[in-house]
Amino acid sequence: MIKVNGMNQRPDNQRTETPRTQNHRTEKDSLGEKQVPADAYYGIQTQRAVENYPISGYRADPYLIQAIGYIKKSAALANAELDLIPQKIADAIIRASDEVISGKFNDQFVVDVYQAGAGVSFHMNTNEIIANRAAEILDGKRGDYSVVHPNDHVNFGQSTNDVFPTSMRLAALFSTDALLAACAKLENSFARKAKEFDAILKSGRTHMMDAVPVRLGQEFRAYATAINRAAQAIRNAQDFLREVGLGGSAVGTGVNTHPKFQKLVVATLSKASGQKLIATEDMRYAMQSNLAMSTISSALRNLALELIRISNDLRLLSSGPNTGFAEILLPALQPGSSIMPGKVNPVMAELTAMVGFQSVGADVATALAVQAGQLELNVMMPAMSWNVLHSARILTNTIEVLTVKCVDGIEANAERCRYYANATLSVAAALNPYIGYAAAAEIAKESVKTGRTVTEIALERKLLDEKTMREILDPYRMTEPAAPIESARAKSKKK
Repeated sequence: MIKVNGMNQRPDNQRTETPRTQNHRTEKDSLGEKQVPADAYYGIQTQRAVENYPISGYRADPYLIQAIGYIKKSAALANAELDLIPQKIADAIIRASDEVISGKFNDQFVVDVYQAGAGVSFHMNTNEIIANRAAEILDGKRGDYSVVHPNDHVNFGQSTNDVFPTSMRLAALFSTDALLAACAKLENSFARKAKEFDAILKSGRTHMMDAVPVRLGQEFRAYATAINRAAQAIRNAQDFLREVGLGGSAVGTGVNTHPKFQKLVVATLSKASGQKLIATEDMRYAMQSNLAMSTISSALRNLALELIRISNDLRLLSSGPNTGFAEILLPALQPGSSIMPGKVNPVMAELTAMVGFQSVGADVATALAVQAGQLELNVMMPAMSWNVLHSARILTNTIEVLTVKCVDGIEANAERCRYYANATLSVAAALNPYIGYAAAAEIAKESVKTGRTVTEIALERKLLDEKTMREILDPYRMTEPAAPIESARAKSKKK
């Protein structure tokens, strides 16, 4: 908030007030009359919502607008086929819905994302836009609902209570499809780096302490696998979103709908949207429960957790350049300090972590909203929809820039990596099968005390012949399963 004349004002890019013009039209609803901008496609119920909910300045996600456009188009197609609304009006609604789907009227969806429960205001915002545009198509005027009515025609056989949950599920499918495409690019980028870095040895680290050697390429292959598994969890969660309760009407009983409407409208919606949707066998369940939203939200959270972890690794591996690990070099994108010349920070990794935190927070908000339903309806759907779609969008955008501006350009500091691979104390672990854990531990302790390498000390003690010892302590050998080596000394003892 910005203080202006002692009052809280939102920044210009977050204003929620309806743009005022000199010309207005008067509309009437069950609560009375209200002025609506003459050039607005929305109507009185939307105007009331704009005035009642000046909360965040955030408006409906474009995927949600697109989804509800598909629903209105499919309902008009189904109702016309069932002879429930005149074909002429249905055609106008279908044409107006197509324009909504195309994004033509995104600026007319002016209701704040934090609004009346269940999404009634967003739903009526949609119905009014489509009704007014359909009226224009039929040579009527905006605000003249005798031509096409928001409730009696656009919303025939529907309720917010089945339309909004279907909209947010369909929107979540759209948004997570985009996210999965971004994940595939990131996975491929890590896989390419894994191949590029495969021969580069480095020290592993556990508990932030020296561990046995690992190849840099193996670490990056693991990052690719992690993204792959997180993406698979999202695909699995999408299956829950495909079961929709459209046709359930007010409380899941299908009141005011044709007996054939449910299956027909869902089949039509599936074809129109390009998403495989299933008409639920239990419309009461589909209205009461939002398990699908908590499932997809938790899958987004899990992806976020993997991204946070990996971004932390990238920051550690690139730390320095003189006083850190400095095993990899991240692309330099911008100066990193206002006071320290030449400083360059791992900005994409930092960004990724922050977005990950936000996604985790969105999952908490979604979980609270999902459990807050009572009886036949959960009125907290706008909150869960906003958080899931916001999380998917920021994760998608972040992954795209992380891939192109960071991972694609990572370079290895092979010399530094090899130095740590040879210096790690934990190469002593390779001696365990030959001299026992206790003797290997003594060598590691002496290495810490003297600064000499494990290999030097082991060779000095002549516990095994030099050729066998060097083969055992070869860091590269330690990065793959390998059969024990039978030393010359062991062979001589057998004789």
